[in-house]
Amino acid sequence: MPPPWQDETMSIPAIELMTALRSGQSTSPRLTWYGPESERVELSGRVLDNWVAKTGNLLQDELDAEPGTRLRLDLPAHWKSLILALAAWQLGMEVVFDDAEAELLATANPGPGAAQGAFDAVVAVALPALAMRWPGELPTGVVDYAAEVRSHGDVFMPHVEPEASRRAVLGATGAAHTHGELLGSFAASHGAGVRLLVPAGDGLEHALAQSLGAWKSDGSVVLVHPAVAVTEKLLADERVSGS
Repeated sequence: MPPPWQDETMSIPAIELMTALRSGQSTSPRLTWYGPESERVELSGRVLDNWVAKTGNLLQDELDAEPGTRLRLDLPAHWKSLILALAAWQLGMEVVFDDAEAELLATANPGPGAAQGAFDAVVAVALPALAMRWPGELPTGVVDYAAEVRSHGDVFMPHVEPEASRRAVLGATGAAHTHGELLGSFAASHGAGVRLLVPAGDGLEHALAQSLGAWKSDGSVVLVHPAVAVTEKLLADERVSGS
């Protein structure tokens, strides 16, 4: 039987992928983050889906995002960046990078210039693992992701059914992929059940493609900040089987 994201009668691949991650081996690690200051964050399939659902509801209910809305991710490869991308894709949104035009901006640097009319809304993303809110003052109108996301619902239902033919991602080189192609031409290819090491220093677009490929193959991801040494102990402790 083909996986659900290959069934054209079902909804877009990102929705089916999250269904698979929260239902199959839902308590197993799916995303592990190693960050500076001895950070280690581990998300099971169920917890990852919960974060993605809350984030999708924030985008949809608070920021009026809908299928076709463009979200620029001005963020490094990070566990929160992956969650924002997955949430956008469940909504049928388009994820863009660098200086690409967009209606919404998610950034770790929400200075005054980020909110001067170029976007319908700006989301400030505090990257420290335990951050409950943005540390300090934010420009007027900027949404504090850490402070707001937890108040949103644990189950995501799109207000508008997303379409597989819409664009899902516009890469930094200009390569575009539709939602229907997201787990095909965009996602990397990996063996079944891989425990994949993804260096965050290779960039967010690379991390997204590698992570989608691992999850599509019923695997999991170990995302490692550039400041963290990838030692033999880390690889053994995390049972890494691919990179």
